[in-house]
Amino acid sequence: MLFSSFEFIFGFLPVALAGYWLLAERAAARLWFLLAASLLFYSYWDWRFTPLLIGSIAANWAAAEGFFAWHRRFILIAAVTANLICLGIFKYLGFFESVIFDAIDWQAAVTRLALPLGISFFTFHHIIYLVDLMRGRAPRYSFRDYALYIALFPQILAGPLVRHREIVPQFRQSPLRAGWDERLASGIALFLIGLAKKIFLADALAANCDPIYANAATGPISIGDAWTGIFTFPLQIYFDFSGYSDMAIGLALLFGFSLPYNFSVPYRSASLHQLWRRWNMTLSRFLRDYLLVPLAGHRPGPSRHIWALFVTMALAGLWHGAGWTFIIWGALNGAVLCIEVLWRWRLPSPPSFIGWALTMAFWVLASVFFRSPSMHVVETMYSSAVGAAAAGPMSGLNTIALAAAVALIGPSSQVVAERLKPWRWLAPLGAAVTVAMLLKLNDGPAYEFIYFHF
Repeated sequence: MLFSSFEFIFGFLPVALAGYWLLAERAAARLWFLLAASLLFYSYWDWRFTPLLIGSIAANWAAAEGFFAWHRRFILIAAVTANLICLGIFKYLGFFESVIFDAIDWQAAVTRLALPLGISFFTFHHIIYLVDLMRGRAPRYSFRDYALYIALFPQILAGPLVRHREIVPQFRQSPLRAGWDERLASGIALFLIGLAKKIFLADALAANCDPIYANAATGPISIGDAWTGIFTFPLQIYFDFSGYSDMAIGLALLFGFSLPYNFSVPYRSASLHQLWRRWNMTLSRFLRDYLLVPLAGHRPGPSRHIWALFVTMALAGLWHGAGWTFIIWGALNGAVLCIEVLWRWRLPSPPSFIGWALTMAFWVLASVFFRSPSMHVVETMYSSAVGAAAAGPMSGLNTIALAAAVALIGPSSQVVAERLKPWRWLAPLGAAVTVAMLLKLNDGPAYEFIYFHF
């Protein structure tokens, strides 16, 4: 049930909102209702994975309760380890088996388990809470509140990565509290902005990009097609994921909750460090606080900081997918980030425009690794782009130009939502935009959100 589907917009969402707001003044009832609705939403994708989600919630909450009862740190360490093992079995077992079998030249069937939707995100949410408990920075939560923190439907499948202290204290606040009208207005606006990004830009870009990478897997492609694919995908993933994040944040606001923003015009960045601070911001801060800082220490020397930064980004690549292309993509980002650190230590920063041009050139070219399903496709894309294939024109230039203009010039969704007020003139405008989007939804194929695969 995609956020951009008729089943969600006209089925699940109205029922969930009606039930929640009817129970607005009964805190326990509305929270249990929202938890049940969230589990139903998750089960719609594949009910067979719902016991895994519920089991992980129960096991991690029980581990926290055990820690509060016996004050034994090893309980939390064991729970974090168990979470990582579970994630590894579902997401990485087949990949590591293939690496081992290739190394020893053994032909064997490789284990391929179905990847439960959202497992990377709800596993990281578990780890955030458990590690914060170890650091003495997390309180004790009831089972209901902890379960709702993990399973809340706007963010369970693809984030944002929300810290428990950012959302759980909001559960007890009435949705009818002061400012409810502005929250609803901002929520509707953000949802419509995200929906527009998805169907008018991300899906239009996908229609150009996906066939090119599919063709690159089977044979050579033209120069024009190669550059179309290279330029299209970074824009597609930006509007796809930022659109999802906008919709998730908007949906949460409709229920009275504020989630952290996840994007802040990253394609205006003058350095890769700046881009990562603006791109998938909740993941970036997770990597910083729960991986980079523990690896580097609080007062690292230059060599240890460089080493920790590179390892963090390589692991970030592996987190995105079980394949060499993701690992190389993460390692490339880590290498360039390390170069930027060394540059800042010894040389003045380049002019902003040059920094932006270099950053965008790297990001666009490195994204080929992220998008390609195999190294063969990477080789085909790069070799075709430099003229190893037949000549041919680029396609979809109007869509690429429009998307690039919006990404580079348009305001951030956060700014738009914060400036919007529940003015009456917005109602007919919002209705007209909504009708246009629904007509577009009915007119074309529905593309899944890219981050659902991670």
